[in-house]
Amino acid sequence: MGAVGLLCKGFLTGLSKVETHGMEGFLKLLDEREDPANRERGLITVSNHISVMDDPILWGILPLSYMFNPDNLRWGLGSYDLCFTNKGLSTFFTFGQVLPTHRSAHSQFGGLFQPTITQAIRLLSRGPFYEQDAPVKPTTSLKSPDLIDPFTNGHLTFSTNGHDTFPAPSAYLSRRHAWVHIFPEGMIHQSEDRIMRYFKWGVSRLILESDPMPDIVPIFIEGFDNIMHETRTFPRFIPRPFKNVRVTFGEKLDAEEVFGDLRARWKQMRATEERKEGQLEVGVLNEKLKYSPEAVSIRKECTRRMRQAVLDVRRQRGYPEDDPKNSLAETWLREGPGREGRKEDGSITKDT
Repeated sequence: MGAVGLLCKGFLTGLSKVETHGMEGFLKLLDEREDPANRERGLITVSNHISVMDDPILWGILPLSYMFNPDNLRWGLGSYDLCFTNKGLSTFFTFGQVLPTHRSAHSQFGGLFQPTITQAIRLLSRGPFYEQDAPVKPTTSLKSPDLIDPFTNGHLTFSTNGHDTFPAPSAYLSRRHAWVHIFPEGMIHQSEDRIMRYFKWGVSRLILESDPMPDIVPIFIEGFDNIMHETRTFPRFIPRPFKNVRVTFGEKLDAEEVFGDLRARWKQMRATEERKEGQLEVGVLNEKLKYSPEAVSIRKECTRRMRQAVLDVRRQRGYPEDDPKNSLAETWLREGPGREGRKEDGSITKDT
């Protein structure tokens, strides 16, 4: 991660004009979290998604001293069909603390109940999650992430589809109360007025089910779409230099005030189900907790509030109020069956 961080920092500082807002408070939060043994809760950062290179280039704004402590760097969600298609890519992105995530539009294994979301919830939580305490540091080799090590506990690995095998990062105590970054739009959305698409509900699972309640920081990014705009010509794989980028960190949310009532409702639902069926493992749900109207209602409202928190940071940058209809999935059905490309309103979307 340090090598990639150096490349991203070199690009931003040497070939771009970077403007940050609120980063001092965010760095203070990272400093408080430096020692995993002293952390009391996880960290979720949430931002809009405007280019294929938002992550990792975004984190090039961090000082160099932060880039060589992977225990205090973000975990992200990466598209399985793009980032984990062969052993080389799997190894690279596994070392880069990216979790293999199936997209529903491309895989039957996608959705907010896939095993990767369970891993993300556990990374944010206290742990350990099994009868025997997990090792402090990983001991499995990441050079062959699709091979099961027969000499280790099966809980040190997980499968996304019943056939593959990946190291389970949440099995290690050094990763408890980790930092997870998420782009809840689920795809790139490039528009001149920086409108955001609706947020998908996976972010609500991280907020509702992580224990204890994580710290949550909303982020709004600008200019990365100019570095990797979807209309770019050959060579498309090269980031465009000499662009202006801005990263605005919102203040850490008062998570109890914003989400406390929803978490209380969720815990009550979960307790009721556990009295019926026995204790459920962290990040594991039965059918009612997945699909009941009450569970759906809680996730929907949690996601709406999270999107509003990012919109509040967007407003700080001088953008006008967002149309409330933009928060609804139904609004974006007007795009039609074609998921990618330029839309009627001039915006551009791209699956990532």
